[in-house]
Amino acid sequence: MQIEEPKIVYFKDDGVIPNSKLPLLVYPSAFEGNGDGLAEKIEKTFAANNWTNSWRWGVYPFHHYHSNTHEVLGVYQGTATLLMGGEKGEKLRVKAGDVLIIPAGVGHKCLTHSDDFNVVGAYPNGLKPDLRKGEPTDRPSADVNINKVPKPATDPIQGKNLGLTRIWK
Repeated sequence: MQIEEPKIVYFKDDGVIPNSKLPLLVYPSAFEGNGDGLAEKIEKTFAANNWTNSWRWGVYPFHHYHSNTHEVLGVYQGTATLLMGGEKGEKLRVKAGDVLIIPAGVGHKCLTHSDDFNVVGAYPNGLKPDLRKGEPTDRPSADVNINKVPKPATDPIQGKNLGLTRIWK
């Protein structure tokens, strides 16, 4: 299957959610299918590109971000509207087969979802994410952490030399 170039979205620090100098990458319809079979395909693809420590679930209904790692979400069933980048960010409608690569520091929150909405999440090198909610005590330590997060060696669906490896320079 031919993978489209990702949609590139930048977010500025809004004073609560730090966001990132790196853009959010959205691959629409990166995978075909639906349900557990698609979840397995997504997990195997992520793992083959060294994005591991995967899980299956939804997206929290509150703003949050990770200051110590990037994250990838692969939607394997249902639909949702996600608010990316904090309150002043952008609403994105996602569906089964879509993939979002979220840089460390970029806020994300689920606004609405179908009853069957689920994603596979994973992290480069299998890192374990922290959970930051935009509390006043999160900063400046979160900013220090975000600046230390290395750029991944591979794109979670396209591997080396494509996708984020070319875009996140």
